[in-house]
Amino acid sequence: MHIKEIDIHLLRLFDATYRLSSVSQAAEALSISQPSASQGLARLRTALGDPLFVRAAGGVRPTPRASRMAPAVQNALDTLNKAFTETAVFDPRASRRVFRIHMSDVGETRLLPIVLKILQDEAPGIRVETFPLPLADIPDALNNARIDFAFGFLPNVTGTRRAKLLEDRYVVLMRRNHPFLQQYRGRASCQKGGFSQAASGIDVPVDELSKLKFAAVRTHTETLRILHLLQLDERLRLIAQHFMALPDIVRTTDLCALVPRNLARKFSEQHSYTVLEPNLPFRDYVVSLHWSERFEHDQAIQWFRAQMLNYFQQ
Repeated sequence: MHIKEIDIHLLRLFDATYRLSSVSQAAEALSISQPSASQGLARLRTALGDPLFVRAAGGVRPTPRASRMAPAVQNALDTLNKAFTETAVFDPRASRRVFRIHMSDVGETRLLPIVLKILQDEAPGIRVETFPLPLADIPDALNNARIDFAFGFLPNVTGTRRAKLLEDRYVVLMRRNHPFLQQYRGRASCQKGGFSQAASGIDVPVDELSKLKFAAVRTHTETLRILHLLQLDERLRLIAQHFMALPDIVRTTDLCALVPRNLARKFSEQHSYTVLEPNLPFRDYVVSLHWSERFEHDQAIQWFRAQMLNYFQQ
């Protein structure tokens, strides 16, 4: 069977027969004659090599093949119906659209609460699904509508439209009673200028980091790059898969981690952490919203983008 042998009228006939369990009722629902309905089902049977429906008390019942097909046919018809009945103006309060978004685990922690709060207030019927994709796949995924947006620090992602959401920087997160702190304060108090406190953490010279041991995440390659540039590869004791495993590891061991400052502040409010703010190479970065130029004028894409930019740029 080839898809070109099937037209939408046959799919509608199949769907109606399946739902109503009756060829005559399906014909009536579609405003066609019963002989036309029978002929249409005969074409489907021939094309698919399956009887699809067999006689039963009061009508027909589906074969196993028909039962497996039915959900896919219903979804396809629903999708086509939505495509052809879509209004010219996107109504967020009435929409049931699904927005598919690339986010890392850090992005989900930092940005998803904001996204969902906006949608809760402005578009309560909209659903969000996140998909952490390999960075090389993001442009094609946007252009092919596999995802609608990508959030994050994505300097190597090209060929997309983008807008700045926020600025952040990498800092060092450690447990509050880490032995390094007492030792460093003692050394700093003996030096000219003494102990220095930054706006959100302790201002520590970069060379002090060689006294620490680190945990990192392989999917957040920028932090690994910074440690490599500082020649601290030998100080790595853990490379994990998921970023959100690090806070508990840092809190219960002497390992430290490079994390975004916004997240470090959040963690420090909840548990006993200390933040160090050394002058790391490439520590400052921009989190952006990415989308495809192909869908730039889609009303739903425009609305969602405007909501995000209004929130972060106000």
